[in-house]
Amino acid sequence: MRSKRLIWLFLLPSGLIIACVVFYPFLYNIWISTTNMNLYHIRDYSFQGLRNFREIFGEPDLYYYFGKTVIWTGVNLFFHLFLGISIAMLLNGRVRGRGVFRALLILPWAMPQYISALTWKGMFNYQYGSVNLILRKLGFAGFEWFSNEFWAFLAPIITNIWLGFPFIMVVTLGGLQSIPRDLYEAADIDGASWWQKFRHITLPMLRPVLAPAIVLGTIWTFNNLNVIWLVTERGLPADKSHILVTYVYKAAFTYYRYGYAAAFSIFIFLILLAFVLVYMRQTRTLEQAY
Repeated sequence: MRSKRLIWLFLLPSGLIIACVVFYPFLYNIWISTTNMNLYHIRDYSFQGLRNFREIFGEPDLYYYFGKTVIWTGVNLFFHLFLGISIAMLLNGRVRGRGVFRALLILPWAMPQYISALTWKGMFNYQYGSVNLILRKLGFAGFEWFSNEFWAFLAPIITNIWLGFPFIMVVTLGGLQSIPRDLYEAADIDGASWWQKFRHITLPMLRPVLAPAIVLGTIWTFNNLNVIWLVTERGLPADKSHILVTYVYKAAFTYYRYGYAAAFSIFIFLILLAFVLVYMRQTRTLEQAY
């Protein structure tokens, strides 16, 4: 009995910290989402039920921003996985200067995200940016990146691919080094091809480390505010580059619609929660299959 009290006593500080920094803001956000809090009612706001949620689903651009968010997340995640796994497999082999390459490739991930985003924004400048200068050297005319909807959305995607693939590369490298070499030696004896070894040994053995990395990568990318906001200068051209989270940020800190933005953030949270539950269930199904 005394030992149980001692355990609860040790857990109490961490429990209080979690309650203050996690549960209280979350519950307060839920409360704000049911009120009319905005710039004009910052102190005298009142309860108005589900009005903000009804307004969200009546928002004419909701599906447009949702579609862009899905494209943004899907394209980024695909290239993060493709580049991360490919480069990790190359670095896992016998490459001269492997340590130097590893250190250089981690730099995008190690740099503060807002500095990288602002740097890339300058690189996409039509007249002086290095991207257009390189394109002109190659014989192309260069693009006005932020005056066209497609190019304005492509610019932050390129930036975020550059920022995000090192995370998958590091995770994959750790997973590759834990695969026993005798599995590959046995496959070589059986005459297995490179693709067969990748499909039947490498990929299944990487699945336990990649599954949580994919969940984290999806959540981070889906909620990535900095890159879109900074590279496209708050959604250029004419708010066409927004995803859900940047639209919420603009509603909260440009239009000061705090109740509406809180309700929208809960909507985003529910989307991500549904994705995580479905993905984890699917992953467990695949693990049982193996």
